[in-house]
Amino acid sequence: MALGQVEVNNLNLGQGGIPEIERHFLFIGTTSKSALQGKVTRIDATTDLAPLMGNDALGDNVKAAQVNGGQNWTAEVFGLNGAIDWEEAVDLANASGSFEAVVLVDETTDKLAFKTMQAKTAELINKLGRWCFFLAAVPGIDASAQTWSEYETATIALQASIAANMVVAVPQLHGNNAGVLAGRLCNRSVTVADTPMRVATGPVLDLGASPKDKDGNALSLATLGALSRERLSVPQWYADYEGIYWADASTLEAKGGDYQFLEYIRPVHKLNRRVRIQAIRRVGDKILNSTPASIELNKQYFSRYMREMSKGIQLGDIQFPGEIMPPKEGDVTIQWLTKTKVAIGLIVTPHNCPKHIVVNIALDLSNQAEG
Repeated sequence: MALGQVEVNNLNLGQGGIPEIERHFLFIGTTSKSALQGKVTRIDATTDLAPLMGNDALGDNVKAAQVNGGQNWTAEVFGLNGAIDWEEAVDLANASGSFEAVVLVDETTDKLAFKTMQAKTAELINKLGRWCFFLAAVPGIDASAQTWSEYETATIALQASIAANMVVAVPQLHGNNAGVLAGRLCNRSVTVADTPMRVATGPVLDLGASPKDKDGNALSLATLGALSRERLSVPQWYADYEGIYWADASTLEAKGGDYQFLEYIRPVHKLNRRVRIQAIRRVGDKILNSTPASIELNKQYFSRYMREMSKGIQLGDIQFPGEIMPPKEGDVTIQWLTKTKVAIGLIVTPHNCPKHIVVNIALDLSNQAEG
């Protein structure tokens, strides 16, 4: 070479963060408020909802979500007026934003709608690479016509035989249950891997009036237990313990499935979103190849967010765990299928969570009387 040359290149190694959409929900429902109809309206914890929302189910549930969502809560609202349906609303909203969940406030009365919701989650993954789940409001009791037994039978039948593991059915027993649950799931005082059953999170806020049946009987834990055992997500309380709390956020998963509860779905979806971006950045990059050195390098690369999600917080003597267990040897695998196709395997391990606590107390009478 006749002349010396110098080149300086700035390399982009993709080490930056990925925007978080967790805890950002889309609320869809019928409203008479023209300002909300046919478009997305962005709101947050500081938004004055009184003049914005109507005195309807959409307004009641969004207000409840804001109260329970805590600090830095954000959401988007799409009002319906009969011109388009909720499926079109989901598509229009996804043209400008991305959401962890869709909350359908209009009550679902046809079980086939649950299948449509499940299909919509698959469509969003297939077309946009976006993972989400649905909170679907289902009717509360008709106090003028139903006993609690009749209501249980009708509501349980609504979800019977449905397999939709990305759908949570929420009976509107108090009128705003779906909004209360949505807000509780978005509260940043807990992780996306925490169950809404967690009592330490505190009682639910702004839950509507407790319902009665046509005979004047109040809602009981027996009814809530019957609904909860049939995959419906309901509030609950504890005798001699103040406040109203929540049961599990159960999905309409088939028996034996891995995704029967949102606390398993949400961290997996969170990892999906991040690993997808990582995989895109590796397309056509020979940093990922079949040599042993590359395999080890990329095991570390693809386990990055698993390690981050496993980090807990130490507060005094108390260790608050992360969203998942730390990845261990063998949890990340890389297998070359052809010269151009590689399979990445990730195993996510959730923490154990106490939902049924058994305390055994024994009496020790072995001490002898002193002489």
